Formats: sequence, structure tokens, C-alpha cells
Amino acid sequence: MTNISKIAYRNLKRNHRRTLLTASLITLGVIFVLVYTALSGSFKSYMIGQITDSSMGHIQIHKKGFVASVENLPLDKNLNAKAIEFLEEYLTSNRYIESYSYRIKFGATFSNFVSTTNIRLNAIDPNKEFATLPALKERLVDFSSLEEGGIIVPDLIAKGMDVKKGDPIVLVANNKKGSVNGLNLKISGLVERISGPGGRDGYIHINDAKKILRIKGVEVSEIVIRLKDNAMLKEAYKELSPILSKLNQKGKPAFEIHTWEQLSPFYNIVKMLDLMNLAIEIILISIVLISILNVMVMSVYERIAEIGTIAAMGTPPKTIVKLFLTEGLYLGVLGAVLGSIISVVIVWVLNTMQISYSFGRQDNLVLEPSLAYGDIIFVGVVVVFISLIASISPALKASRLDPVEALRTH
Repeated sequence: MTNISKIAYRNLKRNHRRTLLTASLITLGVIFVLVYTALSGSFKSYMIGQITDSSMGHIQIHKKGFVASVENLPLDKNLNAKAIEFLEEYLTSNRYIESYSYRIKFGATFSNFVSTTNIRLNAIDPNKEFATLPALKERLVDFSSLEEGGIIVPDLIAKGMDVKKGDPIVLVANNKKGSVNGLNLKISGLVERISGPGGRDGYIHINDAKKILRIKGVEVSEIVIRLKDNAMLKEAYKELSPILSKLNQKGKPAFEIHTWEQLSPFYNIVKMLDLMNLAIEIILISIVLISILNVMVMSVYERIAEIGTIAAMGTPPKTIVKLFLTEGLYLGVLGAVLGSIISVVIVWVLNTMQISYSFGRQDNLVLEPSLAYGDIIFVGVVVVFISLIASISPALKASRLDPVEALRTH
């Protein structure tokens, strides 16, 4: 095998132009795949961050049946003090959780004393909410703090109702028993909308929600959880899953747990992006396959006399196959290594340049492409494997050449 490796190396070195052409095509294919993966990964990470870090968190816990009827914002499906005490044992002991926040979700009537509209609200503890959703503040306009007596209004409602920071408004809401109550508040700031559940909600202090809804004691609609690393989503969910076995007084499940993937329609877009990535990778790798196959076939035709000579000297067909496969392997490894190195350099340059772009209403977003070692290794292994596959047909063709005919043709 050592001799075959040496001969294959010498053949590639001797035919340096063909070797350089093939290695260049493989290298370009690897570069295109890895750089595209890095760029699309940057966009995907940004979108996931917008959903999880400014609106939904990574995981949410509700009373059973809340999510199915979330459009109605049912107050009769809130978690009570006993339920919260039970859940906190799991939340505080889960090694994947960084922070969590309580919310009361409800609908109300919003009035500027001239006109009226409907509004969806998240009642929050500002300190816990901003710790759990660190990107939420980036969506806030003209905002300093949310104290009791304040409200953060969605920008669409603010424009439609012609209100701004500091303006007085009144909220009117029904509690779960159906009684109506009102509360005077002042606008503390505006919140820009994003796609997905909760992307158009306003915010008030949780104590104000208790006043207007006449809630006594502890009661929340949902618990929003932030993980230390979104990559650990499945592991964190698995550790929280024993909560689902808790039964209520009727012997039915008391709680439900959902990840952001289950709640957000954007996850379908994420899957489409992954599918597009796979399709593009297949196309680019197919180009590599065709280029190697073409070059290796030409190599066989150019080396008919050489193949005939070594076959006439008693070289078995199996050895000739190994020789061509080894050449294909070397070409694949060379192209994969060079392509990976150049891709890493390109990604580093793009990060250094701090390229900014706009997406929807968001401006001055910075492109942050990144390459995971797993992506580099996966693409490298696939390219090397494809190189071997592309070399099989030419290798078999070379091994089946009749030495006499090969030498006569020459």
C-alpha cells in the first residue's frame, strides 16, 4: 500500500496541471459550500435570537389547555401559587436554565380619551423579563424604565391612536369572573413589532395587571424560560419533562411545556433554510463529483500506454484500481483541506469587516458568519468520499484495459 501511495503521489505531481485544475475545482466547491453555510447560519441565528431573546424565550410552561386557547387569552387557565411553587423546584434545579420570568397575558380596551381600540398585554416583572429576554430592550423606543402606572404601547397602536411617551391613557379589562375594571396609566415607551406570537403585544407592570384584573395572591399565565445555550434545548426540555406527569384533581395532565420551535411559525422558515442549505450543498458537491469524474476519465485516456505497460509487467487489476482510487483520495483531501482553510480565512475577513445590513424594520444589523468545526469536518468528509466515488468508474475502466490493445493503441 505504501508503494501505491508513492506512485499515486508521483503521478499527481508529474501531471501537475491536471492535478491543479481538479484540486482547484474541489477547493472552490468546498469554499462555496462553507461560506454559504456560514452566511445563512448568521441570518438564521439572528432570526432565532429575535424570536427567543426578545419575545418568546426558549421554553414556556403553561397550565394544560392554555396554548390551544391562547387567542382568547383565557384568564381561567392561569397558574396559581401552588402550581408555581411546584414548578419552581424544577426551574431552580435545572442546570440548563439561565433565568425565567412570569407573565400575565390578557386583552384590554385601550383609550386615549378620544378613541378606543383593543390591545393584547403582557404583564411582567421588568427586572426578570429583561434578564430573560435581553433583546427586548432593543425593540423599545423612547423608553427608560417600566414602573407601576406605566405602559409600553405597540408602535402600530401608538401611531393609530396618535399617542406618545408621557401621554395618559386608560385601560379597561374584564377579569375571569366577568367584572369590568379600569386603570389610568401613562405611556412609558413604544415597542416595535416582530413576527410571531407576542410580537405585537404591549407591556405593563405585573402589579398593575393584578389591580385591573382584581387578582389576589400569586397568579400567572405563563413562565418564560431562557437557557444558557439554545443548542441545549432538547436536553433542557427532557429534564423538565417530568412536570408533564403531574396530574390535576381530575386525573388529567396539569401542565404543558412548549419550546419556541413548537410555538413559533418561524421554525418552519428555519427548516426551509436548512433544506435550501442541503440543496445547495448537494448541487455544489455534484459539480465537484462531475469535475473529478471528468478529469479522472481523461487521465485514463491519456495514460493508456502507461496502464498497459504496468499491466504487462504483471500488475494485477486490483492494484491498478487501488492506484486510481488513491489518486482520487489525494485530490479530495487536498481540495477539502485547502477549501476549508480558505473558507475560514474568508469568514474571518467578513467578521473583521463588520458588514451591516437591514432586515425589515431593523437597520445596522452586523453580519456575523461563523463556521462550526462540525460543518467543516462534515463537508470535508463528504468531499473526500465523493472524490473516491468519482474515481471508481475510471479506476475500473483502467483495470480492465487489455495490455496488448493498450500498447498497440499507443
